[in-house]
Amino acid sequence: MKNIFKYLSIGLLGGVLFTGCETSNLDLTENPNALTPAQADPDFYLNEVQVRFARVVESLGETGAEVTRIEWMGSRNYQNAYSPSGFDVSWEDAYQEVIKNARDLTPIAQEAGLTHHVAIAQLIEAYTMTLLVDYFGDVPYSEAIGGADNLNPAPDSGTDIYTAALALTDQAIANFNSNALADPAIDFYYDGDWDAWVKAANTLKLRLHLNLGNTSAFNSIISGGNYIASTDDDWQFQWGSNQVQPDTRHPNYAQNYTVTGGGDYASIWMMNLMDTSDDPRIRYYYYRQNEGTPGSNDIDGDPVAPNEETLDCSLQSPPAQYTAGGFPFCTLDNGYWGRNHGNDSGIPPDGLLRTAVGVYPQGGQFDDNSFGETSLGTGGGGAGITPVILASTVDFWRAELAMNGSPAAGKPFILAGIDKSIMKVQTFASLDATADLSFEPSATDVSDFIASIDAAFDAADDEGKWNIMAEQFFVALKGNGHDAYNFYRRTGYPTNLEPNLEPNPGAFIRSFFYPANAANTNSSLAQKSGVTDQVFWDTNPSSPTFPVAN
Repeated sequence: MKNIFKYLSIGLLGGVLFTGCETSNLDLTENPNALTPAQADPDFYLNEVQVRFARVVESLGETGAEVTRIEWMGSRNYQNAYSPSGFDVSWEDAYQEVIKNARDLTPIAQEAGLTHHVAIAQLIEAYTMTLLVDYFGDVPYSEAIGGADNLNPAPDSGTDIYTAALALTDQAIANFNSNALADPAIDFYYDGDWDAWVKAANTLKLRLHLNLGNTSAFNSIISGGNYIASTDDDWQFQWGSNQVQPDTRHPNYAQNYTVTGGGDYASIWMMNLMDTSDDPRIRYYYYRQNEGTPGSNDIDGDPVAPNEETLDCSLQSPPAQYTAGGFPFCTLDNGYWGRNHGNDSGIPPDGLLRTAVGVYPQGGQFDDNSFGETSLGTGGGGAGITPVILASTVDFWRAELAMNGSPAAGKPFILAGIDKSIMKVQTFASLDATADLSFEPSATDVSDFIASIDAAFDAADDEGKWNIMAEQFFVALKGNGHDAYNFYRRTGYPTNLEPNLEPNPGAFIRSFFYPANAANTNSSLAQKSGVTDQVFWDTNPSSPTFPVAN
């Protein structure tokens, strides 16, 4: 893990100062009272591109995690779960703060021989545009940054954007391999390790080839060996612990470590999966503020009385689809306090009771059975990460391709991915300086858990093998739901996901509504009628036959 968060406040301040010299709304014309792009500092441009990119990855990743149950989704109807206006900020950040600034940076940097600046901007643009395709489908690209010359850019096909992104990634690799006249003042991701950047670029190509179904191109990169195969080369953004001017903390930490407690609910599906399997990562992912949840048993096995005020569903009967599928409803043992998929109840006074985000990846508290309340600055102070692409993710991609030939063939890649994920997660405990680390899982705990997955995989039928692989992939993707959302649409696994609380929640989201600002102001971009439009690479059968679990 790269130790670069010490630069974050400097970079963010530079980005803020630079943004202050530029227009900060969707009007892309030049301000006569401000600096023109040609007069700007390439380092400030690049700082802004890098930081805003992290926020786009974080924001959209949270959405992908919610629909795949890694995180809690708080709406009983898919059609209404994510309003078009909810994507306005991510869309503006992607186009104006990332892509436009990357485009403005490029000619300045090229003229000065700053080819490594250009390379970072190119790779980030390629990732960002393909991410927009994965979530929204066809989006503006070739006409997108025309400013006043084209206020209604037409969407490009997802196929064309993927093709352009692969070409841009190759250009980035060439620039990473070049001899730049000067390097960026701040590289938030790899601290000037250009070989690591090339691995990241090749790994983005792995993701795109996987979505495209181009197995030969995928395997060619794997055989070359120049991709993210070790956690030392993980592509991630490191947040800081500064609270104000600027706030450099992980966004989820800032929402959950407040004077009133948690702002989010944890996913019951994910916590139950990890708790019942003795997953050694659970103490890093979640911090329990209490040792017993109403309507269940506490850590000593003693029953906790239901509570209408703090957890009203603890007095309710589970819906029929939960009873039929054997899914836990409302409450879990051992103090894990979250919500089921689609629970849209109001917010009771439980902010200092519910389970909070942990030390991984948000930089919160390590769960050492202290069961204290979270507060400002506790734990790691928010100095967590936003994963972009991890080595463990690549192992699960390789497992998927192997299992397409024979489900049993995926096991070594699954076990490798689990092992890398656990080893990475365990390094985060030290962020919480006040934690009792004697509660960390032992090496035996880890080996026993991996052995249990190994045995369960061998004992399962083909569908069960896919379900185990998918579950473990989703657990390893904590902090970035993009690849879970893509995987679920590619494969339809796991088939045993917790259903929505609403018996008829509507079709699963195959792509999201366009952001309101874009659809309402761009006459070339017609808003979708629903959320069942499939992106170009999503060739699975249409709803309701897919996915099995709504």
